[in-house]
Amino acid sequence: MNTAQTPSPLIAAGLPAQFRLSIAGKLVEAESSFDVLNPATNAVIGQAPEGSAAQLEEAITAAAEAFKSWSKLDWQSRSEYVQRYADALEARKEELITLLTLEQGKPRHSQAKSEVEAAIYWVREVAKRHIPVEVIEDTEDHVVEVHHTPLGVVGAITPWNFPVLLGLWKVAPCLVTGNTMVMKPSPYTPLTSLFFGEIAQDVLPAGVLNVVSGGNELGQIITEHPAISKISFTGSTATGKRVMASGATNLKRITLELGGNDAAVVLADADWQSIVKPLFWAAFGNSGQWCIAVKRLYVHSSIHAEFTAAFVDYAKSIKVGDGMDATSDLGPIQNRMQYQKLLELFEDTRNQGYKFALGGTIDESLAGNFVPITIVDNPPEDSRIVQEEPFGPILPIIAFDDIDEVIAKVNASPFGLAGSVWGGDRSRAIEVAKQLETGTVWVNEIHIHGIDIPFGGHKLSGMGVENGQEGLAGFTNTKTYMFKK
Repeated sequence: MNTAQTPSPLIAAGLPAQFRLSIAGKLVEAESSFDVLNPATNAVIGQAPEGSAAQLEEAITAAAEAFKSWSKLDWQSRSEYVQRYADALEARKEELITLLTLEQGKPRHSQAKSEVEAAIYWVREVAKRHIPVEVIEDTEDHVVEVHHTPLGVVGAITPWNFPVLLGLWKVAPCLVTGNTMVMKPSPYTPLTSLFFGEIAQDVLPAGVLNVVSGGNELGQIITEHPAISKISFTGSTATGKRVMASGATNLKRITLELGGNDAAVVLADADWQSIVKPLFWAAFGNSGQWCIAVKRLYVHSSIHAEFTAAFVDYAKSIKVGDGMDATSDLGPIQNRMQYQKLLELFEDTRNQGYKFALGGTIDESLAGNFVPITIVDNPPEDSRIVQEEPFGPILPIIAFDDIDEVIAKVNASPFGLAGSVWGGDRSRAIEVAKQLETGTVWVNEIHIHGIDIPFGGHKLSGMGVENGQEGLAGFTNTKTYMFKK
């Protein structure tokens, strides 16, 4: 049993001194706990309950029992419940924002605030959606209707980079379509999920939303469990493959939102001065820790030098620091594991003799997991910094001359999550965009999402989609009724 005292940041922020599992409508303690660290200091901010296999089994059983009545409610009734949940989240918004910064690291006043507010908006708006019955045939003697029925218990496994937004992205469509859920958050950022799980217990019927924190072994149980009908997973491609293999034991429905190596292509006629800022934030937002971050920036050689110089100048104005400091624009890397991976990637980039236009050295003497904004100027296509997903604040800017060659390079990646094209001739930019092998492509804009806009990856970037009618339908079975009149 971990006996460390709860440090003052949580209490000072008005947050719970103790976090508990949400199982069958009750807040439950675990026999043991594990430390949760502030990545800006690597100091312990609190403990999370380490749910046992037996407690996870209780949660799954509770969700299966709750499904019997929850699935029988009509869409409107479930919608009202989920909208009340959004209201309850709104009432605790400030606490949730602070907790997100303390355990994840992103700046409270900007990125943490926008994540929580977007998540609450998502819950409220998804609650208003439904999938209507489709009448295929209605003649004098025959009717054919297509309905979408709930699957059962959904197992959600959520990541550490956007634990609030990507967690609630799964909760809202799961519940409104009539399913119940057991969620296992990342052990790096469990507290926010435990917190919004606790809020749910005052609003939702017992067992509808259960949250159990713990180690990776719980994820294995969820993916293999015969009582779980669907897995919704966001994380790495390597883990996604294991999830898919485990889920095959009972042919679970699976949605996988996995890694990416997203490219942005800036054409020769682009108004490059106006896109420096949006492309910077598309690459370095959340300190580069997001699947759809721009990770390869291809710029036409005729404007490459000027663009890179302006990009570096803007980057120099951005402050990396503690997310609780109102002057910080970017926070630390969330965990030491990812920090170590970046140390290795930075070392490889230096050893290969590639040119750093900015940054390039990580100060390992700092207490927190701070990595400087780093820009690599024109590394070769076969370099690790171009071919791999760094998941941190380092970006290669690569010159190109031939558009067909750069399209081929973009598509040569085994990933296919998203991409963007920027150019003055809109029709030409769209023509290029249509050739990119990705689930989402933006033209002269980036990172636009919406409740009704499907989002999912191609190739090794995932399977299935989230959001939109297709995302809602992913939480259902298609059931066809035929009636003879």
